[in-house]
Amino acid sequence: MSKITPCLWFDGKAEEAAKFYVSLLPNSRIDKVMRSPADNPSTPAGAVLTVEFTLAGQPFMGLNGGPEFHFTEAVSFTIECEDQAEVDRLWEGLVQGGGSPGPCGWLKDRFGLSWQIVPRVLPQMMSDPNREAAARVMQAMMKMGKLDIAALMRAYEGQAGEAYGAQPEFH
Repeated sequence: MSKITPCLWFDGKAEEAAKFYVSLLPNSRIDKVMRSPADNPSTPAGAVLTVEFTLAGQPFMGLNGGPEFHFTEAVSFTIECEDQAEVDRLWEGLVQGGGSPGPCGWLKDRFGLSWQIVPRVLPQMMSDPNREAAARVMQAMMKMGKLDIAALMRAYEGQAGEAYGAQPEFH
């Protein structure tokens, strides 16, 4: 079967970006750096052309394509987090050095790439058959930048906590 590898276009910073992303996620590494040969008329000899890297087991390629194209929110990467500590670590790591926080768990890193930092429990709460509880979670999330699991759980529990008896457990 064919393999799909996302290719990310950078303006000369593919290797820097790959090293940055690899530093944040487990099971990540730089796999291969391809440099320009001496006879390439469009780039200096030895300049990085592409970087193949793996993030959390998923292959990616970074291409130093130049300034013509930029990232938009039309494409983003979602990282599903186990707990608030992981949400906090990744959020702070990705916005450091010039990134910018956005609404509802979204952010842009310093290279302009959009990310969604999402606690694993969020989609479970939002798809709950109790639509009132799910709606409260959605309303709470819409007021947040970085997602706060405790606040989302409080919104979820609201009046629904009584209907369920004990606090629901998500896996």
